[in-house]
Amino acid sequence: MASPVIDLGFIARAWQADVLASLKRFSVIVVHRQAGKTELAIAKLVDAALRQPEGRFGYIAPLLKQAKGIAWDRLKAYARKIPHTDINESDLSVTFGNRSRIRLFGADNPDSLRGLVFHGLLLDEVAQFVLWLWGEVLLPTLSSTQGWAIFIGTPKGINLFSQTYYKALEDEDWFAARYSCHETNVFTSEEIGKIQREMTPAQFRQEMLCDFAATSDNVLIPLDLALAATHRHIEPALYRYAPKVLGVDVAWSGGDRSVIMPRQGLVAFRPVIERGLPEKAFAGRVAAAMLKFQPEAVFVDTTGGYGGEVVSRLRDNGHAVQGVVFSWKASDERYTNLRAEMWFRMAQWMQDGCLPLHPPELLSELCAPTYDNDNAANRLKLESKDDVKARIGASTDIADALALTFAFPVATQPLAEALRGRAQKVKTMDDVEATT
Repeated sequence: MASPVIDLGFIARAWQADVLASLKRFSVIVVHRQAGKTELAIAKLVDAALRQPEGRFGYIAPLLKQAKGIAWDRLKAYARKIPHTDINESDLSVTFGNRSRIRLFGADNPDSLRGLVFHGLLLDEVAQFVLWLWGEVLLPTLSSTQGWAIFIGTPKGINLFSQTYYKALEDEDWFAARYSCHETNVFTSEEIGKIQREMTPAQFRQEMLCDFAATSDNVLIPLDLALAATHRHIEPALYRYAPKVLGVDVAWSGGDRSVIMPRQGLVAFRPVIERGLPEKAFAGRVAAAMLKFQPEAVFVDTTGGYGGEVVSRLRDNGHAVQGVVFSWKASDERYTNLRAEMWFRMAQWMQDGCLPLHPPELLSELCAPTYDNDNAANRLKLESKDDVKARIGASTDIADALALTFAFPVATQPLAEALRGRAQKVKTMDDVEATT
């Protein structure tokens, strides 16, 4: 006997139907406010649960309270139309007659998700998730079932959502789509005009045009600038004459990464990233990278005492490296410290430079820090590393490693040797004149 047809009452708009027909295992949907993205999310979860006996599905919002406020009433409304469904108010879950279950979670409590197994996840308002949540917590919950995930939301600067969207555009195994208010037909042109008049230009670009680059005016490196650098191709003839430099950022704490970033002139190459290595072991990785890349200079972050053992071990083994403390005085008095100066130099380099496509989080890190000159010294000041980490949920280790390659001017090896010889000759002549 065929199963009865259940009318959930969901009628897909044109953009929603396009999405449902195009989904892959991993999908990223960027859409403006009030377009019906949460309605689509809940309908997709219910449909998947009814098709998967004993399936496990999750809806995740930035906060559990937010998940309840946005999705719980809508999920219950669908569930009440389906016979033999149990609604559990205490753990915000519904269980259907085929023993498949949908449960609501908050991304603010990642420990409640660790170790669980899902057949599908719907991640809503992903722009407010911390950067590491997907790779460290959520992706492993889908591995054993080969489960799927949909990222959905509206842009809110540079974060996990923007990072995942641009990654999906480059990966044929992912689906990515973006719908502005002019493409969903949710609002009339008159209503769009009213909304635009009530918002600032940046708000309208972000909330209604789904522009990830509509960030605050005091972001040092705009997304447009960083994206252009990832798609720029530079012929070897335009950089092979330039000095090779390694920037080395050493992990400050267990959750941070140690990074080795190679750069030659206008081209930055794919970095080496290590997590959880003690400094003595990481020093060996740096030595290997030096042997392979043959840099003219190596700058190692030794801020706060971190990285000191890396520098000592490398020097003990005959490697010439330079420790760098971010709080050192800048060579240009316009900047509050050396870290600000390095980042501003990097931002200027990015006008013509070339960034690697991987890792994708490099974009998020580069475009995260803000700057100001509203301080007693009236100097350009970069947002602190701790403040950025508190705001985006991750340290800017990879971006800092690239910034370190701009710590001090570097000459190519032949030129450096020539300058040293000239300096020695001048000193000798001075000595001769002083004795005559």
